[in-house]
Amino acid sequence: QVQLVESGGGSVQAGGSLSLSCAASGRTLRNYAMGWYRQAPGKEREFVCAINWSGSSTYYANSGKGRFTLSRDNAKRTVVLQMNNLKPEDTAVYYCAVTDRYGGGYVSSEVGYDYWGQGTQVTVSS
Repeated sequence: QVQLVESGGGSVQAGGSLSLSCAASGRTLRNYAMGWYRQAPGKEREFVCAINWSGSSTYYANSGKGRFTLSRDNAKRTVVLQMNNLKPEDTAVYYCAVTDRYGGGYVSSEVGYDYWGQGTQVTVSS
């Protein structure tokens, strides 16, 4: 089993920044990809961004392009989502996810992930 713990959520005003972290623990993961999703009240969970095993390739939903940056530290088994210029529509619970089924390439499909964190709340006020 793998456990994922997110941290760094909170409340900010529009235009502000937050940095979300996700730490993995548990069984050994090989060539694992990680991603972030979010779910706003009354809406379905949606893809935010993903990163491949080495960190050399990232993929962002249009909503976060130019504002969000995803990075990882494999020694610490952690990914960090830096979110800048936040907007009220970014308000949601943010979840990180991990998979090691696909050889390390980034995964943008929700069904491709095997383990999920509990989520961290991000609230952006106008």
